[in-house]
Amino acid sequence: MYVLMFASSLYTGYSYGGAPMLSFYYGEQNHEKLKKLVALSMKVIAVISVVTVAASFMLTRPLVSVFARPDNPVYDLAVAGNRICTVALFFIGFNIFASGMFTALSNGIVSAVLAFSRSFVFMLITMIVLPLLLGVNGIWLATPAAELMALALSSFMFLKYRKRYGY
Repeated sequence: MYVLMFASSLYTGYSYGGAPMLSFYYGEQNHEKLKKLVALSMKVIAVISVVTVAASFMLTRPLVSVFARPDNPVYDLAVAGNRICTVALFFIGFNIFASGMFTALSNGIVSAVLAFSRSFVFMLITMIVLPLLLGVNGIWLATPAAELMALALSSFMFLKYRKRYGY
């Protein structure tokens, strides 16, 4: 979870940094620059996602050893869990950016729906259902599954409002 929080802070920082430009381009109706910024943001987030996933997989054991010694039974459980949870890093950045983008475009309702669904609704569903179906691995899969569900909702909203905002 610390790895996910660290990566989330990268995406959040990028989204906060880009929000004023998204708002400005939308406000001046400069759809060309808005499109370019959104496209660039998708690429930046994709690169960050790949780098953080690769780093997390390569550094799983050293990262886990910060919290548990290798001779501790929790260590192997945490290593397996980190490898499963790491998959969520492919989706988190896009979800954070989508919520931030709609805030920047003055659509707080869509932003709130995305954020609330991602952090509460989808997590609640996956935390209840997946452990019942998959046991301990279901707990680890809850975050990637919730983020994937949030990605589907973010993609839907992104496409639904594309013409309205001109991005």
